[in-house]
Amino acid sequence: MEQLPIEIMKKAVKGISYISHPLRLRILEYLDVNGSSSVSAITKALGAEQVIVSQALKKMRESHLVKTTRKGIFIYYDIMEEYPASIFVCLRKLYAYMTDCFFFLQDGVKAILPADYTMMTANRMKLFAHIEKMRILEWLEIKGAQNVTEIVNGTGLEQMKVSQQLKKLRDDGFVTVTRKGRFMIYEITEGVHKTCIGCIHKRYDSLANKAEF
Repeated sequence: MEQLPIEIMKKAVKGISYISHPLRLRILEYLDVNGSSSVSAITKALGAEQVIVSQALKKMRESHLVKTTRKGIFIYYDIMEEYPASIFVCLRKLYAYMTDCFFFLQDGVKAILPADYTMMTANRMKLFAHIEKMRILEWLEIKGAQNVTEIVNGTGLEQMKVSQQLKKLRDDGFVTVTRKGRFMIYEITEGVHKTCIGCIHKRYDSLANKAEF
C-alpha cells in the first residue's frame, strides 16, 4: 500500500468530516440498508424530527453524499456513490470483530448497527477527520512504527505540526508511543480510524478511473 495523492486524501477527509455526525451517519446507514427512501420514511425509522432530518439531507446533498429523485409528489434520497456506502461495510466488520457478532462478517450483509455504536463511531470519526491527522495515520498504517523524523519525511508535514497532531492522536487513543533509546516511536492503534484508512484505499484501488473518487 502506498500513500494516496494528497487531493484524494483531502476529498476523503472532507467526506468523513461531513458524515462524522451521529444523525448524518445514521441517515446514510439507513439509505445503505434500505435504498431509495423518502424523508418521512427516514424520519420514522430514526425517530428524529422531520425538519432536522431534512436539514441534514440538504447538507449531505450539497456535499454530494446523497442524491434525489422525484416520484410523483415525493422526493426520494439515495447514496450518491459507492464510497460512502463502502464505509459501512468496514464499520460492520469492525463491529463484528469488537463484539464477536459474526453475522456482520458475512459477505453482502446489510443491517442497521446499534445506535449507540453508530453514535460512538461518528464522534470518533470527528476527532480524526483532519487532513494532517489522516496523513500521519495513513503513513503509520503503511510503514508501521515510526519516529517523528520518519513521519515528517514521509508525510512532508512540518515537524511542529506533526508533533502537535501526534499529541492529539495519542490523547484520543489513535496512536501509542514508546521510547526506544532517544527516540519516541509512534504506532497506529486498532479502531475506526484504521478501518477508515483501509476502506479509503480499497475504494481508490477499485476504481479504473481514479478521478471518480
